[in-house]
Amino acid sequence: MGLDYLDQIIIHSPQPWVEVNQSENRYKEENRAVWKALEDAYKAKKVRVIGVSNFLQEDIENLLEVAEVKPMVNQVLCHISNTPSELVEYCQKNGITVEAYSPIAHGEVLHQPEIKAMADRYGVSVPQLCIRYTLQLGTVSLPKTANPDHMKTNAEVDFEIRAEDMETLKNFKKIENYGASSAFPVYGGKM
Repeated sequence: MGLDYLDQIIIHSPQPWVEVNQSENRYKEENRAVWKALEDAYKAKKVRVIGVSNFLQEDIENLLEVAEVKPMVNQVLCHISNTPSELVEYCQKNGITVEAYSPIAHGEVLHQPEIKAMADRYGVSVPQLCIRYTLQLGTVSLPKTANPDHMKTNAEVDFEIRAEDMETLKNFKKIENYGASSAFPVYGGKM
């Protein structure tokens, strides 16, 4: 790659993507072997941050049993209507930064009138409310856009969601259909 180091490398999933959270096989030994390779790269200063993605608590515990360096991040699907609170709390308690991917639920949250009404009460857009929600959970929010205007407004989240509204958002009805994104296995699994 022509680089001295990489900023971050993660194990994308504890299982092959087509099996993610659908199979009982958690690939414990395979994940330990991959983790060892990431630790070696980290110790050699070839990568600054090593972590995991889509790992459940049992998957993280499997690594921690043998890890010399604990995972620094766990990148998980986290948004209004899909908040893995126990997993987020577990990671935070263990010093693992949670990166919340798809904070706008692949756009499906935009079709929820209750969320739009709440965003209007705060004088912000639905994406801004969604991003602020994940930030207030104590996660790093990872919105995705190629639109420079969206990038700018996505960063304008200098407001506070009231505690009662946070509770409403944490318990918002589960989005059952992610449209075209429903084909991704992570949307049908345990997360």
